[in-house]
Amino acid sequence: MNSIGIVRKVDELGRIVIPKETRSQLAISEGDSLEIFIDEEENHIILRKYSPGCTFCNSLSDITYFKGIRVCKECLDKLDSLQE
Repeated sequence: MNSIGIVRKVDELGRIVIPKETRSQLAISEGDSLEIFIDEEENHIILRKYSPGCTFCNSLSDITYFKGIRVCKECLDKLDSLQE
């Protein structure tokens, strides 16, 4: 994880502002949904742009998580065949 050297305060409603440069770099636009993850072991909050489909083909069927990313069964099978 890389620090970008920006510190923001949480307001009275629990909100923080994600800097414009960071949103641009991560292609986060106004109205986009973000997923919130908690890493209790490291005491971290992780935000990730929400995408319900497969990371590779955007398929919405047979989705599973592989190392933290969404992958459909078809793409997972293709990945497995590359390792053989």
